[in-house]
Amino acid sequence: MKRSIVLLAILTAISLLFFRCSSTAAVAAETTTAPETTAATGTATTADTSDSASTTSNSTTGSAADGTLELTLEELKQYDGQNGNPAYIAVDGIIYDVTNVREWKNAQHNGYTAGNDLTDAIKNVSPHGVSKLNGVPVVGILVDG
Repeated sequence: MKRSIVLLAILTAISLLFFRCSSTAAVAAETTTAPETTAATGTATTADTSDSASTTSNSTTGSAADGTLELTLEELKQYDGQNGNPAYIAVDGIIYDVTNVREWKNAQHNGYTAGNDLTDAIKNVSPHGVSKLNGVPVVGILVDG
């Protein structure tokens, strides 16, 4: 069951990236699909949004509250859990909010810090792999930039 949820989240992120890469500029005015986290399970699903995502001065789009945040790796670095910032990590292109995860106290866990893409560490170093991400809120996706 847990692997199915993780697989669904990964497929959703890949689908979203493919959709955005293959679309034209006209798509910005249309309805988009993005990962959203259900409060009860923390699993990623897709949800239609009728508002187009707003762009801030650093090109961050979407909202963490509805799971549509889009960050580049450089932008992710500011979400390091320091100075009142939330603590986000990315795994397989999906951005997770670990701010309130007990194991990520002070935005650190086993020598790793928030604000980074930890795909390699979690999939290849961590003894539990991605299984501990089940239930962690998904806030968006990592995009090229």
